[in-house]
Amino acid sequence: MMVRGDSARFYYFAYGSCMCPVDLKRSLHEKTHSYVVGPAQLNGYRLGFFRYSRRRQCGVLDIVQSDGSTVHGVLYSLPWHFSPLLDRREEGYVHHQVTIQCQGQRFPNTRTYTVLDKLVHEHAPSDWYFDVVMRGALTCGLPESYCWQLFNHMHALQLQQQFAA
Repeated sequence: MMVRGDSARFYYFAYGSCMCPVDLKRSLHEKTHSYVVGPAQLNGYRLGFFRYSRRRQCGVLDIVQSDGSTVHGVLYSLPWHFSPLLDRREEGYVHHQVTIQCQGQRFPNTRTYTVLDKLVHEHAPSDWYFDVVMRGALTCGLPESYCWQLFNHMHALQLQQQFAA
């Protein structure tokens, strides 16, 4: 784990497909399990599928400010050489600095990504995206109640899209 002030690394809060270290490895070209600090929380935000990814051909996760809400995710401590690769993966998103709670500690100036041009209405995830988000949430130990909430939200969006078609 990184010591505070280590300038060779940055903290990154993942709340979507990047929660899954195996999926993140695809973009960073290196195993990422050892960079996981632990399950973490971002207060004052909520999740939504406010971006349609042409590459994945489905709705993908975003965070929006929302008083009283909490987003759970994974805190990573990544070497700086991953920064350009992470930016490339997160095309359509911009850096956003947040304060994360993890293992009883605060982590200010943590990087996360938010959608640049948000959709007005949420767009459902594909089955593949649904699975990788759930795999990351479960693998990295997010609270069971949050995992169910995430599952139910994604499932409801998929059902809504099916009935609208």
